[in-house]
Amino acid sequence: IVWDLVNFCTEQGILVQGRGSAANSVVCYALGITACDPIACNLLFERFLSEGRKSWPDIDLDLPSGDRRERVIQEVYRRYGPEGAAMTANVITFRGRSAMREIGKALNFPLDVLNRFSHLFGSGDFQHTLDLEAQVRQAGLPIDQPRTRAALDLYHAIYGLPRHLGQHSGGMIICQGQLSSIMPLENASMEGRVVAQWDKDDCEDLGIIKVDLLGLGMMAAMQDSLEMCAARGRPVDLAAIPKDDPATYDLLCVADTIGTFQVESRAQMATLPRMLPRCFYDVVVEVAIIRPGPIQGDMLHPYLARRAGKEPIMYFDERLRPVLERTLGVPLFQEQLLKIAMVMADFTGSEAEELRRALSFHRSQEKMNKVCVKLCAGMERNSVAPEVIEQITKAVQSFAVYGFPESHAISFALIAYASCWMKVHRAPEFFAGLLNNQPMGFYSPATLVIDAKRHGVPVKAVSVLESEWLCSIDGKTLRLGLCQVRGLSRTDGERIVSERKRAPFTSLADFQLRTQLPQAAQRTLAKIGALNGLADHRRDAQWRVEVAREPEDLFAFAESAAALPLAPMQPIERTRADFSGTGLTTGPHPMGYLRAQLPDVWRAADLPQARTGTLVRVAGQVICRQRPGTAKGFVFISLEDETGTANAIVLPQLFEERRLVISEEPFLLIEGVVQNIDRVIHVKARTIEPLTATQLPAAASHDFH
Repeated sequence: IVWDLVNFCTEQGILVQGRGSAANSVVCYALGITACDPIACNLLFERFLSEGRKSWPDIDLDLPSGDRRERVIQEVYRRYGPEGAAMTANVITFRGRSAMREIGKALNFPLDVLNRFSHLFGSGDFQHTLDLEAQVRQAGLPIDQPRTRAALDLYHAIYGLPRHLGQHSGGMIICQGQLSSIMPLENASMEGRVVAQWDKDDCEDLGIIKVDLLGLGMMAAMQDSLEMCAARGRPVDLAAIPKDDPATYDLLCVADTIGTFQVESRAQMATLPRMLPRCFYDVVVEVAIIRPGPIQGDMLHPYLARRAGKEPIMYFDERLRPVLERTLGVPLFQEQLLKIAMVMADFTGSEAEELRRALSFHRSQEKMNKVCVKLCAGMERNSVAPEVIEQITKAVQSFAVYGFPESHAISFALIAYASCWMKVHRAPEFFAGLLNNQPMGFYSPATLVIDAKRHGVPVKAVSVLESEWLCSIDGKTLRLGLCQVRGLSRTDGERIVSERKRAPFTSLADFQLRTQLPQAAQRTLAKIGALNGLADHRRDAQWRVEVAREPEDLFAFAESAAALPLAPMQPIERTRADFSGTGLTTGPHPMGYLRAQLPDVWRAADLPQARTGTLVRVAGQVICRQRPGTAKGFVFISLEDETGTANAIVLPQLFEERRLVISEEPFLLIEGVVQNIDRVIHVKARTIEPLTATQLPAAASHDFH
């Protein structure tokens, strides 16, 4: 079934890659379902299939998100019929900030209060530093108000109860005959889709075949980039990309990974200069090591220390050298833990599968305890030292929810490496593909445009005389597409392109007459300079699109010869207009206008010259705020200025004190102490302030936000 779908993708020119446990199977590799050789990579087949396994093995297919993935889903319905295939359901329960929003609506809380609560608190915060009562108080709700107390009581009463039936992100079930004879089916809200009313666990218990058709934004971006490369006579075969390209590893070593796959987060960027990857397996480890399992199990720092030669390589037991040698004695992968059980406790493949299921997301403590007792007993029979038994048991338990399969890491690393290679060797096409598939990843289009310019890619603004609907490449120049214009529908954008191709626009009046755009869209196009060429400058265009015109008046679209009473925009005004109309600018970075007013603030590019312990001030536009669940309440902020990115670490207490400023302000000024360790530079924040209206040009902070 899966091979059939992969063949369909190949015939239709749709990128596809199998991952997950299927990558442990040489049959999946030989059939072209997966892309990593499990024999060459010494992967554990029992992770995919064992004699004692009663359920079907998992085969996940990564597809480009969007229309291409939907074509594959619709092909499954076409082949098996609307009653022979269905998307599995996902039971959505009341929890976190969404539950509080529903309760707030029922109790008639003001919308601004509900929005503030949602912005201030992620769903995971309820289990961390503050209790719900404190969070509600900080969001501006008086705790002694009767409705507030009712909201708290309701939250605890409904937590975990089913809210509604949703669709699984990509799971499709297939049945011989009619699924409707086994379970209730219903039409999804999306046309052409049928949904089962059971979740994936129910379907698995019944033995129904499930295939995960997962949409990846990076796969869509890569496919668009590859198609642009081929159209421009620079074709790239992903399968033939060399895995030993020095320039690609140079990019990884300096963490120049904005926009790439899996290695673009702040945590990854902080690890790459310490890791210094120089071969493909280093990328595999990098993808896997910044995960909750290795971090909570305290495996990240020992691995990096051993890799740097600061700590000797040791093994729990010499018998485990073949299992752990590639990861320097540190267990990073789920397969390694299963192999440890097979080597040290004589577990069979079926018992290893039992261990894997106990470690799965839906584990129960009872199953965990049972399998750990069995593991300890097996190791005792094999004369394993008590302290080693304790170490291995601790390693197993630390992987309990977040164990990352090596096969999965290899599959992701293939895409991660390919995205880095494209950024180095096909930068214009790479950035165009990213911009055409937003939103995705950690970074906004504004940051991607700035990064593209840093990599020598000229970027031109939106123009009704040049732009396609999507971003395009002309020579080495990236031309922004009409899709970047806020409030411009695709229908209107494509009408501009088709009319221009039919005959060039001869004047602004000709453009208006032929495109018949809504007035709001014309105003935005004029404001961002997209009508330049049909008008003398932006304000000229703004003035002209406001002239009252009656469609039935044959002479209404004659050009006015009246003198324009408005002066051209100043540079800072153009930048504000760009951000207001597109969310980005091809001109100077906003911080460039402020630099003269901030003489004692360090530029991001100058921070490498600061010694550890130096007290500095940094400022910039906030492009990333992260508070990982494994970071014990620490917050990581990235500030972008005209020279690069400065990264700050915020302690939990300071975050709680300045939560509103950190969460809501688009520009920040941070004072703190420099930490420059192993080529990784952070500012440990002491004070955090917004860049105020007196420091920003008039209304800049609002418009840039």
